Amino acid sequence: QVQLVESGGGLVQAGGSLRLSCAASGRASSSYAMGWFRQAPGKEREFVAAINWSGGTTNYVDSVKGRFTISRDNAKNTLYLQMNSLKPEDTAVYYCAADRLYSGDPREYRYWGQGTQVTVSS
Repeated sequence: QVQLVESGGGLVQAGGSLRLSCAASGRASSSYAMGWFRQAPGKEREFVAAINWSGGTTNYVDSVKGRFTISRDNAKNTLYLQMNSLKPEDTAVYYCAADRLYSGDPREYRYWGQGTQVTVSS
């Protein structure tokens, strides 16, 4: 079992930055692949970024490439998402997820956090 708790969301103006954190606890959580997903009102949950267990492999949705950076610190059991040059269309609830398989498909992840709201004003 893995428990995930996100933090770092908030309200920011367009062009600003935020860093999201996801604290993981539970057995072998540092050996799991992890991902960030987001869900805007009335829309399906969308893949944002993923990272493998070592941090050596990452993947991003095209709309955030060059603006967002996913990283992890296994010594602290924490996942991060650095978000720069934020746009109003980035507004959503952001979720972190974890499981053994490195994937961009939310159906592949068993463990989810409760989400943190990110709102970007124009």
